[in-house]
Amino acid sequence: MKKLIAIISFIVMTTAVMAQTAEEIISRMEAEMNKHDESEGVAMTIDIKVFLLGTMTTRAYTLGDKSRVEASVLGNDMITWDDGVTTWTYDSKKGEVEINKATPKEKSDSEGDIKMFEGVTDGYDVKIDKETSTEWHIRCKKSRNNPDEDAPKKIDLVIAKDTYWPVSLSTSLKGIDMTMRDISFGVTEKQVTFNPADYPNIKMVDKR
Repeated sequence: MKKLIAIISFIVMTTAVMAQTAEEIISRMEAEMNKHDESEGVAMTIDIKVFLLGTMTTRAYTLGDKSRVEASVLGNDMITWDDGVTTWTYDSKKGEVEINKATPKEKSDSEGDIKMFEGVTDGYDVKIDKETSTEWHIRCKKSRNNPDEDAPKKIDLVIAKDTYWPVSLSTSLKGIDMTMRDISFGVTEKQVTFNPADYPNIKMVDKR
């Protein structure tokens, strides 16, 4: 009898999950993300594909006004730290760290990127495009009445079924394909702070 009840419960739970609309799934995703505060810091991997140039992958960490971006371009590893006042850029090919004044900005790039996961349904028609045992693949198509001319025509969003956490967000804009993935909250001060002691034999080029 207990086994029968367990089977029925499983079927009911599965049916409930399958019956959710794309809007409801996205709303639940946003609720899960809102449980975290930006003061915790956020990290994500960003894949950028440019026609004829290939794909560049970066890992971005943000905590308050500080950030660190790791990138590999044609075998050349680069890391940039930014505290809002100064930037430090390590170039493995040159074997040096270049120091510059930071460019004024309202928000760090990764904070702007994370905002793309909020309000995805605003100005978009959404539907479940594909479904697996572990994920929902949701297509967000730009609505005809969307007033933002620069908004992407479509956004592909993948959400995990067990956590309602975003697995990835992919879109194309002005000939550039971009995918954000491996998103996590919780960044330490050490991760976003340049420490010259970590580069004892590297030339420091101060251009401030």
